Amino acid sequence: MNAKSVPSNSRILMLLGQLERMNGEAMVRDAETARQVTAKILHLIQTQEKSGKEVMSKGSSGMEVILASLENIRDVQTTLNILCILSELLTVGRGRRVGVFVSKGGTGILFQLLITASKELPPSEELMLQLHSLLAKVGPKDRKFGVKSRLSGALNITVNLMKQNLQNAKLLLPCLQVLRVYSTNSVNAISLGKNGVVELMFKIVAPYSKKNISLHKVALDALGALLKSRTNARRAVDGGHVPVLLALYLDWHRNDTRHRHMLIRKGLLICLRNITNIKLGRKAFIEADGIRILYNTSTECLPVRTLDPLVNTSSLIMRKCFPKNRLPVSTIKSAFHYQLPHIPAAGPVAQLYSQPPGEADTENDTENEEDEKYHRTVNDDIETDLNKLHPKKSAGRPFEELKVYERFFLELSEDFQVTTRSARPIRVPTAQALSPNATRHIQSPLLLGGIATRRVGGGGGSNWGSDCGSEGAEDEIGEGAVLEVPDTARLLPLHDPDLYVEMVKGTQSVPQYAEVAYPDYFGHVAPTLREPLLERVYGVQRSKIFQDIERLIHPNDILDKVVYDLNVPSCPVIEDDGESLKFNSQFESGNLRKAVQVRKYEYDLVLNSDINSNHYHQWFYFEVSGMRVGITYRFNIINCEKSNSQFNYGMQVLMYSVQEAISGRPCWIRTGTDICYYKNHFARSSIAAGGQKGKSYYTLTFSTSFSHKDDVCYFAYHYPYTYSTLKMHLSKLEALRTPQIYLRQDVLCETLGGNACPLLTITAMPESNSNDHICQFRNRPLIFLSARVHPGETNASWVMKGTLEFLMGTSSLAASLREAYIFKIVPMLNPDGVVNGNHRCSLSGEDLNRQWQNPNLELHPTIYHTKSLLQYLAHIQRAPLVFCDYHGHSRKKNVFMYGCSVKETVWQSNISATSSDLQEDLGYRALPKILSQIAPAFSMASCSFVVERSKESTARVVVWREIGVQRSYTMESTLCGCDQGKYKGLQIGTRELEEMGAQFCVAMLRLKRLTGLRNHQHFLDLESDLIGTHSCSTTYVLEEDEPSFLEAIDYSAESNDDDAEPENEHSSEVLEHPEHLDQLSDSETNHRV
Repeated sequence: MNAKSVPSNSRILMLLGQLERMNGEAMVRDAETARQVTAKILHLIQTQEKSGKEVMSKGSSGMEVILASLENIRDVQTTLNILCILSELLTVGRGRRVGVFVSKGGTGILFQLLITASKELPPSEELMLQLHSLLAKVGPKDRKFGVKSRLSGALNITVNLMKQNLQNAKLLLPCLQVLRVYSTNSVNAISLGKNGVVELMFKIVAPYSKKNISLHKVALDALGALLKSRTNARRAVDGGHVPVLLALYLDWHRNDTRHRHMLIRKGLLICLRNITNIKLGRKAFIEADGIRILYNTSTECLPVRTLDPLVNTSSLIMRKCFPKNRLPVSTIKSAFHYQLPHIPAAGPVAQLYSQPPGEADTENDTENEEDEKYHRTVNDDIETDLNKLHPKKSAGRPFEELKVYERFFLELSEDFQVTTRSARPIRVPTAQALSPNATRHIQSPLLLGGIATRRVGGGGGSNWGSDCGSEGAEDEIGEGAVLEVPDTARLLPLHDPDLYVEMVKGTQSVPQYAEVAYPDYFGHVAPTLREPLLERVYGVQRSKIFQDIERLIHPNDILDKVVYDLNVPSCPVIEDDGESLKFNSQFESGNLRKAVQVRKYEYDLVLNSDINSNHYHQWFYFEVSGMRVGITYRFNIINCEKSNSQFNYGMQVLMYSVQEAISGRPCWIRTGTDICYYKNHFARSSIAAGGQKGKSYYTLTFSTSFSHKDDVCYFAYHYPYTYSTLKMHLSKLEALRTPQIYLRQDVLCETLGGNACPLLTITAMPESNSNDHICQFRNRPLIFLSARVHPGETNASWVMKGTLEFLMGTSSLAASLREAYIFKIVPMLNPDGVVNGNHRCSLSGEDLNRQWQNPNLELHPTIYHTKSLLQYLAHIQRAPLVFCDYHGHSRKKNVFMYGCSVKETVWQSNISATSSDLQEDLGYRALPKILSQIAPAFSMASCSFVVERSKESTARVVVWREIGVQRSYTMESTLCGCDQGKYKGLQIGTRELEEMGAQFCVAMLRLKRLTGLRNHQHFLDLESDLIGTHSCSTTYVLEEDEPSFLEAIDYSAESNDDDAEPENEHSSEVLEHPEHLDQLSDSETNHRV
């Protein structure tokens, strides 16, 4: 049959069949026929789309025939025909087709052909061009391409071909395309560097030209890939190429006025970025005036949104090369000193005390920087030891020692034969117990009858009666003026300014505070207006970073004027000519160590470390006065430590205006614009970073303006709730007690600082003195609640306030709840930390929520005695039904719980476990499930029941494991707001937090209905239905659940010069995606409960 009458798809098959029969000796003997057949196949594929589909269709052997022919042919023209056939086939739908080509061994055949062709003298230019063009198509899809190229010897052939054809753009382009793929393999990159390819590339990249644009683009891509190798980066620096790259970038920037060649400009920046990953590169960049060049070019690019990739990459390079500075403090240790009764044998506190006097603890660690973007696997913190996962009730201490705690459980033995409303407060003596006469008598005009002379306005804010900041006190109002105190008592039944002052007098602080902050004195009435999450303005962080860079470029514009410094204890408010704001933080829970005026309306603020610590900077609470109306001020808190913050996701700082309070609006409001949180150029000492070197601090920056002249305003991280506020609230709660309420307030112990740790018992009085009613009273299940182990998590106290007010309320639900349970509550586990403005620790300098496994009586008295209470209950077989520790979370939204489950922990790990190991009552899920149904701020999706190794010494895990409380929880409340439910898109306020505390109580009533069912199996069925056993798998919840910004967050990726070059092939084959390098990271997973 004539071939022309056969349908096209049959013709291609016929020709392939003919080609297959010719393979071997026949193809060598009859080269002319082979040329004709391959030419016809090429023509059909070029002109008829169906032909290509037929060759590549499933079940077709077309690709094998073509590759076999390519392997056996010796004729150059036939080889070119087959290469063109392959090129046509792989260009269309090349993803799958290239995969087929690679799976059939095509890459190896091409490399072998390349080796053979190179032996011809001179090699065929057309053949080399086609081979490299095809390799460029195949390379990115073949994961072993780099290894194959090196083992076959193809690397050197391509390099030699480039060296001989530098002026031949047509051949050079495909060679560069293949080189780009070679270089993504790290071992290849090193080998190519040794072969002089880095120097070769700098001969190819050239100043601005309209010719050979594609060539320049591919050359820069290849060079960028090569420079990922630190060895090659050093070669580039030693060769003096950093100034060359900057000059090239400047040239393209100036000439590419229509922005048509942004990819070339980006390629030059990628080369600079990779070179500056090493210290020598950063040094060369600075010496070549790189920061000024990139700053100027970026500023010119800012108006054009499409040039943002250039601006972002430039910013990253500038931030990386920005010289590391020390914080503007003499030492990062706390400005306040408290001598511990004894020093722990090991740990950070021991290290702090063993540090020789005068030794620098703010050293610049850039010499030993390490890459902060390490990759931690999701499951590397999950507990995998089944012995530790199974709760084992452990007495811990002999019952004889625990008997003393019987005094805190009078309700379990009370016979009510003698009418008494409250047992006498009990104190358990501790090593630090103070005599009653040891209470400090505070001398302050504000505290001791001086309220009438307290004014709004004037210079120093809170320092009346001292030499600091009180100038002009009489100027505005005149002698005898009286401060108007807003009637918050009418709006806040638990607030009394005079009572608050009395409570402050009994509060012991290390700095011996003699002042009261206005917000704590006046009180806070939750605003009625909802406060939405702040929408982030595009580019806000970048503009702030550029202003930071300007400090280096224009140092003469920086004032660098200290206006407040706690290290000048006699007079921390520095006097000036009225051109600066005045700051103060010398009041309970205050935290601001230093304020430096850097520009006329911009201030750098340094937070104080936790006492007996050299880190944990996050909580702030300070006063500002002397402001001008209508001026926008910028505040930069420059020594934050967490790697990310909800300030990047809509959270605002809180501000309290005294003028507004006097006008009848005493409330904290969310404020601040241009808010962002980013890594800065201040180096963290390795001592403060747990031995890790090269870490930086982070900046929280926000801008705000003031509405009133002569105002006194306060700023805080979150709604303050002081220890004296708690004492006032507890005193007022006592007044709410009715004859039906059993309320007892005991002093559990005294803290290191001499402050009482209150313990509350709340339940309902028995209906009568009958044995039955007293028996029911004594046998009520116990609920154990605690809060505020971390001082900076003030939201936990507001939730606790909501719980306490509900429990003491007159509603029928509250009465039913009291009749159902006995509540034992420690509302503030860390009074000392709260009083002294700490963020995380107690006076011992340790995180108390990491001391539950083995608390020390002297150093951790509140934890020691709280755990002892629980151990006593376990001994007498009265372990709580529920234990819940209230916390705040700084990097997630909503309210949620962490619990403990063997099964869900095993599911998230790779350990093998028998079915008996996984036997577990699902009751631990009931309470959070109930809360998700009734509390609008609560999110079940954010809950996790996985037990992590890093949390084994927390209250939640220890109470579950040692006391045997199945329902042992940490309840985390957001500091920011909600992204689901009724409050979606809103920042959280005290009203919502108190509501959460009340809803917790309501949930306990619902739980009672479940656990009170007589038929235990029916209870399990009902509970299983409630919590959805068919979908009870948990998601392992990490510390942060926000998506990354399109705008880069971390502009300061760092590298370690001493890292050895990788010797393996893993993960080095992947082509570079530089946009992934600027993503948010969250590596601080052990700093949050």
